[in-house]
Amino acid sequence: MDNGQQTTNNGQPTPSPRIVIAGTNSGCGKTTVAIGLMSALARKGYKVQGFKAGPDYIDPGHHTHVTGIPSRNLDTWMIGRDRLLELFEHSARHANVSVIEGVMGMFDGYDALDERGSTAHLAKLLDAPVLLVINAKAMARSAAAMVHGYKTFDPAVRVVGVIANNISSENHLEYVRPAIEAATETPVLGYLQNDSEIVLAERHLGLIPHAEGQIAEQRYEKITQNVLEHVDLERLIEWASDVRKLPEYTPSIFTEKSKPHHPVKIGVARDEAFHFYYEDNLDILRAFGAELVFFSPLYDRSLPNDLELLYIGGGFPEMFVEQLADNSEMLRSIKGFAEASMPIYAECGGLMLLAQSIRTFDGRVYPMAGVLPVKSNMMPRRMALGYVTIRVRRDNVLSPAGAVHRGHEFHWSTVEEIGEVTYAYETVKRRGRAGKRDGIMVGNVLASYAHLHFASDLKLAENLVAKADHA
Repeated sequence: MDNGQQTTNNGQPTPSPRIVIAGTNSGCGKTTVAIGLMSALARKGYKVQGFKAGPDYIDPGHHTHVTGIPSRNLDTWMIGRDRLLELFEHSARHANVSVIEGVMGMFDGYDALDERGSTAHLAKLLDAPVLLVINAKAMARSAAAMVHGYKTFDPAVRVVGVIANNISSENHLEYVRPAIEAATETPVLGYLQNDSEIVLAERHLGLIPHAEGQIAEQRYEKITQNVLEHVDLERLIEWASDVRKLPEYTPSIFTEKSKPHHPVKIGVARDEAFHFYYEDNLDILRAFGAELVFFSPLYDRSLPNDLELLYIGGGFPEMFVEQLADNSEMLRSIKGFAEASMPIYAECGGLMLLAQSIRTFDGRVYPMAGVLPVKSNMMPRRMALGYVTIRVRRDNVLSPAGAVHRGHEFHWSTVEEIGEVTYAYETVKRRGRAGKRDGIMVGNVLASYAHLHFASDLKLAENLVAKADHA
């Protein structure tokens, strides 16, 4: 298998082979299927580029592990059409095949009446075939009705095949497969067995991330073998290759840009506790002239030397809170950086690290960096999930007052103010529902629950680099 981009006889690039793995609903098994397909194709020698529809950080970590290539996010609500196509082609052109895992159910997105943010919308923008994953547990001929509905709801979505998950036996398959193929003229590409050993563990924010090192390699191997034995991968490659050239777009991200006189050094927190980053955000910072220096709040005793800005992404600090609290040298180093008026941008888990303390689910309290005049408290239920429109009310390290951004939030914690708190943002949910304050400011520090994709507004990355350049 050639590990480079495929070309025609005249040397011109062929259309990027691509396929979307959609699900009927959250929990139907599409992530397990997507991981298995990526891993099995990589095992067969394909260079596989993984993508995830929507704002999820956890699934791309699993993709990256099994392919050896950083997975990317494609979000049709946060990112405009041209930039989304540019992001896709920028990574897909180096692969033999792109496998794009969907989000939630195939038609679920920003709003009940709006397809933006949905797997279906992404598939149409990419002009990509769709493989539909269904949970066939306790189902026989009814599986055909389900597939029929998903295939005909929007005829512009090209559903080319089905994978049946949770098949209990060959006898069960012989009820499901013929029914689907006869009623919908859609081939069943294969199936996954009903097997607890291929189910990935979950907790309060969904699947446990690969970065935490808790998922045994045997589980990935079991998923891979299940796909190799029960899915027709040759036919999948045929479908993925039966695509046209990507739609035309105007590039703007990876183009020639004015850059600082010297590469500014941005410290990026990355370890088991902090790994929620859109990989493209990091590439966009580099495109604007940043040199990224990775460090670990868990293991390093101090920040790297000569940093001009800190970028602390999200993650699960609550799961590593004791280790973070014990690393008092790093906490002091981060606080000293802030007190020296150096710029810091933090999202969600990063906000929690900068708080005075974190109170865990069991009520224990652990000291954190103490940069922000708030405490972070884990709550017994989810506090926020979904897209938000961000209206910037005060100038900050990321953007000026008056700017409007699109973001996403998902967290089980809340903040308890212990002093006067200045907020940079007002965030509004869909259809004008009541807004709330976000974006805590202290000097040159901005910490928010909202996550941002820099491709949604290139000024975000440009402003961060410029702020670092003048720090």
